[in-house]
Amino acid sequence: MSTIASISTAPGIGGIGIIRMSGEKCFEILRKIFYPKNPYKIEEIKGYNIKYGYIKENEKIIDEVLVSFFKAPHSYTAENMCEINSHGGIVVMREILDICLKNGAELAQPGEFTKRAFLNGRMDLSQAEAVIDIINAKSNREAKEGIKQLEGFLTQEINKIKQKILDIMTNIEVSIDYPEYDVEEMQENEIKDKLTNIKEELEKLEKSFDNGKIIKEGIKTAIIGRPNAGKSSLLNAILKEDRAIVTEYEGTTRDTIEEFVNINGIPLKLIDTAGIRNTENAVEKIGIEKSKKIAKEADLSLVIIDGSKPLEKEDIEILKIVNPNKTIIILNKIDLGLIIKDENEELKDFKNKVEISALNKEGINELYNKITQMFNLNQINLDNEIIITNERHKNIIKKAINNVEKAIDSLNNNMSVDIVAISIKEVLSNLGEITGDEAGEEIINEIFARFCLGK
Repeated sequence: MSTIASISTAPGIGGIGIIRMSGEKCFEILRKIFYPKNPYKIEEIKGYNIKYGYIKENEKIIDEVLVSFFKAPHSYTAENMCEINSHGGIVVMREILDICLKNGAELAQPGEFTKRAFLNGRMDLSQAEAVIDIINAKSNREAKEGIKQLEGFLTQEINKIKQKILDIMTNIEVSIDYPEYDVEEMQENEIKDKLTNIKEELEKLEKSFDNGKIIKEGIKTAIIGRPNAGKSSLLNAILKEDRAIVTEYEGTTRDTIEEFVNINGIPLKLIDTAGIRNTENAVEKIGIEKSKKIAKEADLSLVIIDGSKPLEKEDIEILKIVNPNKTIIILNKIDLGLIIKDENEELKDFKNKVEISALNKEGINELYNKITQMFNLNQINLDNEIIITNERHKNIIKKAINNVEKAIDSLNNNMSVDIVAISIKEVLSNLGEITGDEAGEEIINEIFARFCLGK
């Protein structure tokens, strides 16, 4: 394969910038452009070594750098590889990259370093996808789950299941190759029991996606209420900044405002919506319809009510829109004294309620505790559980479950073992799509296209 190069650090100004190069001609190119303080022979350098010196072009010093050496196969890509640590200015980094390209390197495609790591057997496909998750992590828990997958925990679990399937296939292949030895009823029941056990393990992985989705995407949380109930004040209190405009005038928010915030390590995707009321303003009407739609689709609705005044018809209309089981009623403005109480007839179906003052930031911790309680966030144990956070993996596992069920149905219908074997082989093929053993080139290219440059 060709030698590739790319800037690996984010664009902008920083203390350090990294230009990464990988491939057979990596050290040959480096020899042309890097002038170390102390001369060296590449044959004598061990991997995981750093040299100090200068990048030069036509005897002109471009930058003072540190170069990290990684020798195949002990590198990220399993190829000869180096990382040039320069000063972080974008002009300097681009100039060094251009010099690498002039001397024989090719510009790396997005994710090409990680793709080479996969193609060279350094990691499997699920581990490569974990790299994206770690880079894009919005919370400690998401990053922690990504690290577990990168370390191969999911791969180990998949391989255990694959081994159980291979054990079944061994017995079946014997009966196919030597038909004079019929599969006894006891043997069929044993195969059925093993398939049932495999199905249960796959279903456990599939169900873990519910928690995985929360960890990765956050809880889609809509802040709903009539104008001036305190929606924007609540958003600002949670974010601890003036993100939304707060005035005494109704209808200030006419579109949604979206922000992420972490609660107990899990992100909430907060959506501040337009106040719901009757209006003749065409723009505001669009915002209100959008608010109603979001309220119905949200994982969690925070319905904020001005508790210092009697319930108005807009409040009652909102209560009819939301799902009581996915809603927290927030009685706001306790600093003014609450008129609305828990026992109000209109609130009887809503078990989750808190009292706050969004303006004075009182009761916000109680709201956090209520959210944590509703979603059992503290019960998600990342140390002891394998959690699926990738929708591709979840869909593949679902296909594998369907094929296990087909195999069990075939046994129940007394079909021949070669028919049963077809479905079982499909399960193996399905699981191979997760680790990359059976993934097609189109899928592989699509996955690595989502990576950033230099990774």
